[in-house]
Amino acid sequence: MVTYPRTAGLSSPALWGTRDRLNQLFEGVSDIACTERAYVFRYPSPEQWLEMWRRVYGPLQKAFDTLDADAQSGLSRDLIALINTHNRADDGTVVVSSAYLEVIVAK
Repeated sequence: MVTYPRTAGLSSPALWGTRDRLNQLFEGVSDIACTERAYVFRYPSPEQWLEMWRRVYGPLQKAFDTLDADAQSGLSRDLIALINTHNRADDGTVVVSSAYLEVIVAK
């Protein structure tokens, strides 16, 4: 599994979706328009959802890398149970809506 170190001095991208952080990032602009949107994630199965996110999402990679095999199995079970609580599909696939913030910045 390939992991990428966090670049020194950068804040978490998870903070970008807050109005306070946007005002800091785009200080001095004339307007910041924010609209909440939804994206629907679709995967062939909960297991394939987990496999993909373990491969591409650094914090999840780090979490698994710090655990022994038994604890990794437990985390996998917990994450699959979590995704299933949000899953709208009833055919073995995964269909989960996720909110995101669309931001348009005017100079």
